[in-house]
Amino acid sequence: MTQLEKYPAYKDSGVKWLGEIPAGWEVLANKHLFTLKKNQVGKNSSNYLLLSLTLNGVIVRDMINPQGKFPAEFDTYQEVKQGDFVFCLFDVEETPRTVGLSEFDGMITGAYTVMQSNGCTDKKFLYYFYLNLDADKRMKPLYTGLRNTISKDNFFSFKTFLPPLPEQTAIATFLDEKTAKIDTAIAQKEQMISLLKERKQILIQNAVTKGINPDAKMKDSGMEWIGEIPEGWVVKKLRYIGKTQNGVSAGAEYFGEGFPFVSYGDVYKNTVLPKTVVGLAKSTKEDQIQYSIQKGDVLFTRTSETIEEIGFSSTCFETIPNSTFAGFLIRFRPSKNVLSPSFSSYYFSSKIHRSYFVKEMNLVIRASLSQELLKNLPVLIPSLSEQLLIAQFIDEQSSKIDTSISLQQQQIAKLKEYKSTLIDSAVTGKIKVC
Repeated sequence: MTQLEKYPAYKDSGVKWLGEIPAGWEVLANKHLFTLKKNQVGKNSSNYLLLSLTLNGVIVRDMINPQGKFPAEFDTYQEVKQGDFVFCLFDVEETPRTVGLSEFDGMITGAYTVMQSNGCTDKKFLYYFYLNLDADKRMKPLYTGLRNTISKDNFFSFKTFLPPLPEQTAIATFLDEKTAKIDTAIAQKEQMISLLKERKQILIQNAVTKGINPDAKMKDSGMEWIGEIPEGWVVKKLRYIGKTQNGVSAGAEYFGEGFPFVSYGDVYKNTVLPKTVVGLAKSTKEDQIQYSIQKGDVLFTRTSETIEEIGFSSTCFETIPNSTFAGFLIRFRPSKNVLSPSFSSYYFSSKIHRSYFVKEMNLVIRASLSQELLKNLPVLIPSLSEQLLIAQFIDEQSSKIDTSISLQQQQIAKLKEYKSTLIDSAVTGKIKVC
């Protein structure tokens, strides 16, 4: 950045956050740059692609394999042409992305504001300019109301800082090239993270199904999807090594205050249950006995919108006093001295065991894990001493992988920061693009 050229002369922009702009740039209100569009598709919605504004810009929604909710009809959706701007001018502070430049013809919800730019500006420059404003929510002075809405009048009176048109195009081309390279580097590092996570899963799967002694004698497990296991290991269905219990179900008035309450999210996001949970519930002493959370307990997600997301597990390493857990969870409490918590956390989070649930639920319409299906899960049981050695081995090896993942994540963060700085410097004139 320091090696890039500066403009020969600057002038005060009159805007505090921006400071000075190049002397040759002009300031124009948006009413001279944008025209509001509001063409509803009406009964012709079937002729349009469905679009959405996301962190990745304006994208086409998959209607063949839809995800999320859709309205019964799209009559009130509005037409979007290639090259149109899509703005989200409400809930601006909370919305991940408030501006998009559409590469597609299609339709989008009427809640968004669709505009076209006039012919005297470069669309891509305007897009980068407003993308930069969005990054730090710099249009905050325009907000009104509880929903942080930018009214059309406020938007059209807002001023954009413009270099001459050839410079706009040069800046847009420069940013296209540079950001594409940065995005490629980020994608490569994200792919590396995926490979490292896959490697970690394979490490865990092999350790909890084959052990860590390469010279151990093996025997057939009796399960095709597991194969051979060490000769000294025992295979038992989960129903014979502990007890299961569905969580507490109650109305909204039951929650919000009282005693610790383990939620679906606590389990879905963590293979080891947090020592302190955020949720609270007005549980009785009887509830706290029936739905308690003790050291060694394993909680499973019971329901989800998709089959692939059921059966996620989280193991309790430390008893949470006076706690209860959600009805969307199943608690498995192993019998004494059968499973160590450290082994359980790796064993039950292994993908090979979760795939068992998916396989058995293929004929089930609702994505709901029953206690009966959970009880039939085959569990491989080494001796307690070997369980601890396996867990220690996974800890040590996965720690190295986690360090590599963390390094890649740090590099991604730096690349994103550099991309943001580069866009800001180019569209505000801090650097000169020839």
